[in-house]
Amino acid sequence: MEDAQIIDLYWQRDENAIRCTDDKYGAFCHRIAMNILHSYQDSEECVSDAYGRCWDTMPPQRPRSLRAYLGTIIRNFSISRYRNAHALKRCGGAELLLLSDLEECVPAPESVQRTVEASALGELISNWLEGLEPESRALFIRRYWNGDAVKMLAQELGVRPNALTKRLHRLRESLRTYLEKEGVTV
Repeated sequence: MEDAQIIDLYWQRDENAIRCTDDKYGAFCHRIAMNILHSYQDSEECVSDAYGRCWDTMPPQRPRSLRAYLGTIIRNFSISRYRNAHALKRCGGAELLLLSDLEECVPAPESVQRTVEASALGELISNWLEGLEPESRALFIRRYWNGDAVKMLAQELGVRPNALTKRLHRLRESLRTYLEKEGVTV
């Protein structure tokens, strides 16, 4: 079933919307949650909560991309659940693990608030992503948004993990250079 049809089901308040969402995007949602939480039970709960959030927010929301909408919701739920389960002072946070590679090319949260609204930074990053070739764009998103492991990505791409790590480093450097060119202080 197409995304527009699934979204229409939500707007019609048809409970089949959740089943269709799970049929089409269940594996995608579970993978994001597992990459952050590393717990099947917690992942299941986050996916269930995400479907509930979709039900509660459509309408009035009509997302352009159901996959991106779900990905954002599931990622936010997973990070919140991880934070609740692991105090930041004890573990450092899952998002810190995922984004530690990006700290050299993306400004710290305090700096973002002072120099650019978060939405403006997101727009700049989206523009940078649009300028990448599709394979590099997908790689960057899978690693730094979905949280896919370098080893798994390297295996799927048929390259050595070290080679992929270097490629990711070049992408981060490209992002840093782009943001600096756009006036964002890194």
